[in-house]
Amino acid sequence: MTVFGVGVARAEYTARPMTAVSLDAALADAQMLAATRPGALVMRIEGKSMLPFFGEGSVVVVKKIDPVKLRAGMVVVYTNRFGETVAHRLVATVEGGWTAQGYNNTEADSTVVNAANLIGVVYATFHSSGRSQLAALVDAIPSALAAPAR
Repeated sequence: MTVFGVGVARAEYTARPMTAVSLDAALADAQMLAATRPGALVMRIEGKSMLPFFGEGSVVVVKKIDPVKLRAGMVVVYTNRFGETVAHRLVATVEGGWTAQGYNNTEADSTVVNAANLIGVVYATFHSSGRSQLAALVDAIPSALAAPAR
């Protein structure tokens, strides 16, 4: 099925992008990039609904965006109605905003993405091995879920 030129309900991917780069190095690189973009946030990804684009162990830089500039296919980070921070792609406009859906999810998220709950758009993705020598520091970085629709 295609909505606004964006394919939805794809076959599930289970393999995540792999690299020899440690999670610590990916976080450091992401933080250096974020420091050059006012208001940018660094977040860890938890889950696999956005594979093969990113999954567990990936790090994203999230940049604020004016909601009127949102377009189908953009990957955004927002807060859903359960208070969870989610990283999914926009699939269609609806009354009051946008529907979002994980690349591997068969259903769209139940929360409409709008100006009130939008955190930003994924500006850059850093893949890592998922391994860290500095677990306490990694845990201090906020995470975004790439998880089943809720």
